[in-house]
Amino acid sequence: MKTYVYHLIALFTVGIWGTTFVSTKVLLNHGLSPMDIIFYRFLLAYLCLWPVSYRRFWAKSLKDELLLMGGALTGGSLYFLTENTALTMSYASNVSLIVCTAPLLTAIVIRLFYKKYRLSTQFVIGSFVALSGVAIIVFNGHFVLNLNPLGDLLSFSAALLWAFYSLIIKKLNGKYSTAFITRKIFFYGIISLLPIYTYQPLYWGRNLLFDPVIMGNLLFLGVVASMLCYMMWNVVLKNLGTVRASNYIYFNPVMTLLASSIVLGEALTTVFITGAMLVLGGVFIADRRIMRE
Repeated sequence: MKTYVYHLIALFTVGIWGTTFVSTKVLLNHGLSPMDIIFYRFLLAYLCLWPVSYRRFWAKSLKDELLLMGGALTGGSLYFLTENTALTMSYASNVSLIVCTAPLLTAIVIRLFYKKYRLSTQFVIGSFVALSGVAIIVFNGHFVLNLNPLGDLLSFSAALLWAFYSLIIKKLNGKYSTAFITRKIFFYGIISLLPIYTYQPLYWGRNLLFDPVIMGNLLFLGVVASMLCYMMWNVVLKNLGTVRASNYIYFNPVMTLLASSIVLGEALTTVFITGAMLVLGGVFIADRRIMRE
């Protein structure tokens, strides 16, 4: 029963991440840039984590400190930069589909760094079934792939960055508390963003604090989608295993469209239901046997 709890946490986390587009869109409409949103997300998450993990500031070794810096880049600042930039260059459907290759890329990266593991045939089949479901959802049944080499390459880079983030967390889990790891990820994420604001000033408008819409959405993105969800995701990675947990990323587009249906009143089509069933079936097949030694 304990294992099922972590599966539910993974699904809940991906569900929250799938709804963040609504808050992000609201903030963009209120004058904030994507970089402003990322910075305030990280800052709020860091401030909320400090009271529960203040006793340790540095890692036990320089190697671990560098790993934490790497985690901040791969799962934080660089990940969001590549994904957001890709959205400005390529179609959202392309970006959604390519980013959802992260579970498969994670398994390949784990295989490269841990030679004793082999990808099982069942896992590969399940991954492609789930990915086909994602394709049906994001293209809404219209399979017209409009290629944009640079935008699509950035999307693939985002997926690969997330795979390496998962690998880094795998190496750090067990050595440090989840709160400490997550806090350091956001700390170095903030530091790595600072050079960008030398040529793109950070938004400091008065309504940042006094507009309830802006503050409410920033709190949701910073406290819930960042602090809480990153902590829960790191716990899931630790208890389910890196590859098994990563399979839940296939549910991201499913949760996004469900949120659209609930918040924006968009109808759920037969195409969506078909794609969602394929995602569910693919994850179930892949989860039965992830890897073998």
